[in-house]
Amino acid sequence: MKRLEGALVLGGGPAGAAAAIWLARAGRQVTLWEKERLSHHKICGEFLSWEAQAYLGDLGLDLAALGAVEIERVRMVTARRTVEGRLGFTARSLTRRVLDAALLDVAAASGATVEHGVAARELLPSGEVVAGQGAVKPGALFLATGKSNLRGCMRDGEGTLNQQLGFKAYFRLAPAERAALAGHVELMLFKGGYAGLQLVERDAANLCFLVSPERWKACGGDFHALLADLAAEVPHLARRLAGAVPLLDRPLAISGVPYGFLHRPSGGDSIWRLGDQAAVIPSFSGDGMSLALHSARLATGALLTGRGPQDYARQLAKDAGGAVRRAAWLQRMSGREGWVERVALLPGVLGLGARVTRLSGRAVRRARAV
Repeated sequence: MKRLEGALVLGGGPAGAAAAIWLARAGRQVTLWEKERLSHHKICGEFLSWEAQAYLGDLGLDLAALGAVEIERVRMVTARRTVEGRLGFTARSLTRRVLDAALLDVAAASGATVEHGVAARELLPSGEVVAGQGAVKPGALFLATGKSNLRGCMRDGEGTLNQQLGFKAYFRLAPAERAALAGHVELMLFKGGYAGLQLVERDAANLCFLVSPERWKACGGDFHALLADLAAEVPHLARRLAGAVPLLDRPLAISGVPYGFLHRPSGGDSIWRLGDQAAVIPSFSGDGMSLALHSARLATGALLTGRGPQDYARQLAKDAGGAVRRAAWLQRMSGREGWVERVALLPGVLGLGARVTRLSGRAVRRARAV
């Protein structure tokens, strides 16, 4: 067993990279293990709220220089009706492949040791982390492995919405459809799930959606058949994809995501859980990345001021619990017949929905001030 001085961060997504940056800038020794050797696409809506943008600005990222796209409006679409409103802030959209690579570059430039192609396999009761090259015992362990669990350190809950299947694909839309989508995030509701569509850098469109296992099986487990089935139900989606060119060889897919999960601290906590290992906000809210960055800021601030993982976890639960519960309720409601039509009768309700499923401005300002 090798003792590792300083902190070990497992995972190179936004939460893990941000934690490594903030620790390194504070003069702490920190090593980050990222299991992938090269930057890659991930299943993610890639929506950056104002909170996420604030944290990324603190970390030194120039989103405009990276090609991020501005989004100011939201459309909610069903087979029969479209409702549109302002978000209430200017969001941005950027692929995770570009964002994650940029954050890891900043981490390395800040003094963190970033090791690619190193996958943690297990956490032993002794506190040692087992990887391919052996076991190490870090001074502090930050778990930022996203939706993937680490053996010996499983989540303490399954969430409240974990039955749907997730898919993601990129398309080059026809010019007229790309122009119509510009500046908007579109949420398209259908039986058994919903889809999100928005532009990202280089004029690509990110289509990310959740469906029920039953619908997937009814389409023979074939992605193209599923997409055709969804487009037949929602003509708006069919119009957007008319003449579109797929940009990936195959779609990304995931199952069993524990939406609605919120870690509950206990007296025995010794691990700093970040991002989806601490809270999995339903994707309907579009606030997953800001929550990941918020968790990293809270955790590193707690460590640097002499507080422990329990204090951090309690504060994160206080900051994020309400947003997670409200986002879960909205995601469940989205599947009800006629829900969007009723929502359309209430002016400003879409902007309100966006606000109540986000972290509060007070919580973000407090964390950034540490």
